[in-house]
Amino acid sequence: MIGVFDSGHGGLTVLRTLHATLPTHDFLYLGDHADAPYGDRPPEEIYQLTLAGVSRLFDRGAGLVILACNTASAVALRRLQQTWLDQAWPGRRVLGVLVPMVEAVTGQPWMADIAASRQAGEPRTIGIFATSRTVDSGAYPREIAARAPEVRVVQQACPDLVPLIEADADPARLRDAVNRYADGLMTQLAGVPPQAVMLGCTHYPLAADLFTAALPTGVEVLSQPDLTAKSLSAYLTRHPEFDQPGRGEVGFLTTGDNARITDLATRFFGKPARFGRV
Repeated sequence: MIGVFDSGHGGLTVLRTLHATLPTHDFLYLGDHADAPYGDRPPEEIYQLTLAGVSRLFDRGAGLVILACNTASAVALRRLQQTWLDQAWPGRRVLGVLVPMVEAVTGQPWMADIAASRQAGEPRTIGIFATSRTVDSGAYPREIAARAPEVRVVQQACPDLVPLIEADADPARLRDAVNRYADGLMTQLAGVPPQAVMLGCTHYPLAADLFTAALPTGVEVLSQPDLTAKSLSAYLTRHPEFDQPGRGEVGFLTTGDNARITDLATRFFGKPARFGRV
């Protein structure tokens, strides 16, 4: 079984694509709705909450867990991989949605020998829309610079976007917010369009068409769910010990009000998703 962890239900956009890509695999989703959102929490608190969520999924039989939360990936992933995982859960693995985005931009595998493999490429500019905490972590610029120093990374925090999406806000309000953040990015870039932008939050795919419309024509909008699914498929090919097809079952757990979350989840997952309480 593959676990998928998020601070709320934005990660359901990733799970939706993972299940469509790997329909015979079993997935278990855990949303930490009781503690959401993570975006404004201190880094140590985010780490401890993420560790607890991953542990719950391992306790329920997951061999591999995907952090389908950019904030958790940006703040906690490296530390989980380097200082906790092998001691607490030997043989288990944790991946994150940050990884395939960095790989897509840089063309370098996450676990590559960076010093040996790094080669200067064509200079280009990438924009990143993300939560305030993901932006403040500096994870995307740091990891991209380590692999592709020729890439200029410009970040734009979008603090109002997740609440608007979760509240199923009036489309005009959501469009106005996206336009405001797109204008903020373009102001930072002095009006020169980037080659591509990354939607660095799993909620944002629900507004991807608005970002495309708000940005200059020709700017590529990178899809996090698609890149994550492609990256996981490649990972399973390289690590067949985790490539264990089941019956295509998908389970849903929450630390919050499971009845309320069940009502909200359909828009993110694309079909009914009945949550149980952990």
